[in-house]
This record gives sequence, structure tokens and C-alpha cells, in this order.
Amino acid sequence: MKNLGFGLMRLPRTDPNLQEAIDLEQFKEMTDRFLDRGYTYFDTAYMYHNHESERAVKKALTSRIDRDKYLLATKLPTPKLEVPEDMERIFNEQLEKCGVEYFDYYLLHCLNAGLYDLAVRLGAFDFVQQKKAEGKVKRFGFSFHDTADVLDRILTEHPEVEFVQLQINYLDWESPTVQSRLCYEVARKHGKDVIIMEPIKGGALANVPPEARALMEAADPKKTPVQWALQFAATLPGVIMVLSGMSDLKQLDENTAFFNHLSPLTEEEKAMLFRCGDLINRSLAVSCTGCEYCTADCPKSIPIPQWFDAYNRGDDGRALAKDRPTPADCIGCGKCEKQCPQKLPIRRLLAAAKQGMKW
Repeated sequence: MKNLGFGLMRLPRTDPNLQEAIDLEQFKEMTDRFLDRGYTYFDTAYMYHNHESERAVKKALTSRIDRDKYLLATKLPTPKLEVPEDMERIFNEQLEKCGVEYFDYYLLHCLNAGLYDLAVRLGAFDFVQQKKAEGKVKRFGFSFHDTADVLDRILTEHPEVEFVQLQINYLDWESPTVQSRLCYEVARKHGKDVIIMEPIKGGALANVPPEARALMEAADPKKTPVQWALQFAATLPGVIMVLSGMSDLKQLDENTAFFNHLSPLTEEEKAMLFRCGDLINRSLAVSCTGCEYCTADCPKSIPIPQWFDAYNRGDDGRALAKDRPTPADCIGCGKCEKQCPQKLPIRRLLAAAKQGMKW
């Protein structure tokens, strides 16, 4: 199994302002190229693209391709669970939306300390184990956004988990909040397979500051910042899959070509990337990955990741403000912060963007 996975959270769109406006024809062509080049792993979730990613999977993949030609992963949306009956209802809905009879990989989505307690209270671990017994799930894991001690607790209390999906990249390797290295070491200690998400940190590691780019070019002038980030993640021991949220054919072509020629980084190259990480952290006003979880419940429909991206780039925001709500529309309800996997103080950062931009 080649270890590049197609993450379906950032699919191409026909309208960049609408998450659900998936460019289905381009997605179909990306799917075909991905499979033709020997890659098989597709990762979706109930909440991606305003709940439309799973339906797009059926149209672009499962209704067109033989079931034994691909591996499909999706996730039980723990933030949306309220009562035990929700799990059966959502699981059956996911099977129908995806157009399959089973999932190769099934995850409890976005576990942290609070959502883990909720999952235990509702019996989510037992629920997925039952689906495994029924043959509707092949491998069971969870995606994770919290500290290493919480991860250690979960894996100690639930040794039946087969893999974990972690946010790992060289920027977050020593982050006190994300704790990429520490979480990775906990997963390895428990002997779990690791799937990596956010290897490019939502694009932050694609457009690096000039000082970081100069260090990379000095080490290898032919390698792009994206390739450096993917190589760091993909060559860690125990990593079975690296997810890339590819948004167009060009990104897919570049990533699939690069993964055919991966080799481990030297210690000198790792040290160089960590120096680059320091430079990038200094240049970022907001460490946002653009997952858009924060926008789902925003009562003012503020495109929060787009504003943070503009703020990071030093954009004045005037073009964005022409047809979209702005940080000035924020009412401070805090619903966005409850959904943010990065634990960003979104209200404070929107206020800073309001002060720092000129729209």
C-alpha cells in the first residue's frame, strides 16, 4: 500500500465561497489519476464540505470503481453525537451516502479530552467494535487533537484501537499545544499504526517566508517546500499513511510523482526544517489550517479561515469584504472556538485582524 492518502476535506470547488460546491468533474479526474498511479486510500468525513464530501465520494469513486480497487476511510462525528441512537443513524447514513457496504478504515472523529469522555459515555468504542464484528468496519481508529497525556490515557484504556490519526508536521513537532512529537511517541509506545493529517499545516508549509525558502534551496534546489514537508511526515517510522488535501489536478500530479521517490531525511535536513519552522512561526499571525470546522455554526457566516489567510499574507481584505461578512460582524458567541481543533482564540484573533486590516 503506497502511503499517500487522498484527503477529501479540501476538494476543488466551482465556487470558492461555498464548501459544498464541489467540482465533481475535476474530482473524478483526480480520482482516476490517483488510482492509475497505484494509490488507493481515500479519507472523507461526515462533516467535510458542509456534509457533502461523502456524497461526492459516491459520485466520483464508489459508483464508478470496483470495490476491491480502493480503501475508504470515514469518521463518526463525535462533536455531533448527543444520544447513543445517533451513532447507528449516522453510520447507516454514511454507508448510504458513500455507496458502500463497509468501510476499510473507520475513525472516531476529532477526539480530545472532552469528546473522549462523551464517546465513552455513549459507548462509541463498543459501537465500532460491533460494526467490526458485523463486517461493516475493517480497521478501527480515531483522529486526535489534544495533548500526549490524553492520547496515552485513551490508548491505555482502549488497546483494541488499531491506529491513530495525528496532526504531524515539522512546524508542530515541538508545539506546546499540538505536541506532534510527543503524540507520535505515545502512539509508537503503544504499538499503533500512525496516519498523518495536516502534513503541510493547511498550506502554511507551502508558502514559506523567503528566509526559510533560501534554507531549503540551499539544501536541495529541486525540492519544493511542499515536498520537504511531505518527506518529513512520510518517512517517520510507523507511519502507514500521509493524507494530503489535494485541491486540484496540479497538486495531485506533483504529490503522486514525489511519493514514488521518497527517501528518509538526514539529521542535517531535519535540523534545517526545524530552523525553517522557527522562521515560519515568527511570520504567521494566525496558525490556522483552514479546516473550516469553525464556520459551520457561525451565526454571522464569517469565512474565518479566509480572513486569517488574508491577515497572514498582509492583505488589506478589501476584495474579501466586498461580498463576505467581515471580522467586524463577529458577535463574540464563541461557537467557533468550540469547534477549532487547533484551539485558537478565534474571537481575539478576529479582533486583531479587524485592527490590522484596512477593508
